[in-house]
Amino acid sequence: MSSLNHVLSDFVQYLENERDAGRGMVEVPVEVLNELGVMPKKATVPVSKEAVKIASLHRQVNHEHLPGTTGLEEIKASIAACKKCSLHKSRTNVVPGQGSVSPEIMFVGEAPGADEDLQGLAFVGRAGQLLTKMIEAMGYKREEVFIGNILKCRPPDNRPPMPDEMEVCLPFLKAQIAVIKPKVIIALGSTAVKGLLNLTTGITKLRGKWLSFEGIDLMPTYHPAYLLRNPPAKKEVWDDLQEVLRHLGRTPPPVKKR
Repeated sequence: MSSLNHVLSDFVQYLENERDAGRGMVEVPVEVLNELGVMPKKATVPVSKEAVKIASLHRQVNHEHLPGTTGLEEIKASIAACKKCSLHKSRTNVVPGQGSVSPEIMFVGEAPGADEDLQGLAFVGRAGQLLTKMIEAMGYKREEVFIGNILKCRPPDNRPPMPDEMEVCLPFLKAQIAVIKPKVIIALGSTAVKGLLNLTTGITKLRGKWLSFEGIDLMPTYHPAYLLRNPPAKKEVWDDLQEVLRHLGRTPPPVKKR
C-alpha cells in the first residue's frame, strides 16, 4: 500500500473516532494536508457520516486501482533488470508490452523486432501498424487492449526464440496476465501458442479454434507479419477476430466508406 493509502486509512480512523466522541469539527494536521497535496496550513473537516464515507471511498478506490498498475510497473522493472539469458547483451531496450491495465483482449506475439527494440514498445513496426488496423476493425483502440510478446528482448536478426529464452521470459508474461486478467487472449502465431500452451501443432491447424490458458479463453490466429507476406490470409484472421467479438458479445463497427 502506498504512503497515500496509509494516510487515508489513518485519516478515516481519525474522523471516525472524532465523530464517535461527539465532536462536530476537527482540525486536520498539516502533515496530512501536505501528503494529500492540500495547500492550506490547516483546515477543519466536518465529522459526519458523509465525510467518513467520502474518505473511505477515496481510500478504497486508491487501494483497488493502484495494485494493478503498481504490479505492472514492478514487472516492468524486473524485466528491465533481467539478465537471465544472453539477449540482454544485444538489446537496446526491453519491450515489456503496453496497453490497458484491465483489457477485454490481450494480444500476444512472438518477440520484438528492430523497431520495437529501438522504441521499447510492442508492435510498432510494419506488423504493428497492421495489428493496429485489426484492433480498430474490431471496434477498439490500441490503448483499450494489451499488447505483448513471449520474449521481452529482441533476438538477433529477428530469429525465432530459443527454448531456454522462452523458458526464462515466460514468467514475466504470465505475471502480466495474472495482473490484467484479460477476458480473451489472442495468440498471434505458432510461437505465441507454443509459449503459452506448450503446443507444437502448427498455427494453420490451430487457428480459429478456442483453446484455454489457465482458465482464460485463447484464440490462435496468424501473426500480422505473416499477413504482410500472405495478404489472402487476412480473411481467415478476420474470421477469427469476429469469432472473438461474438464470444465477447460485441459486433464490429460498420466499415467506413472511402
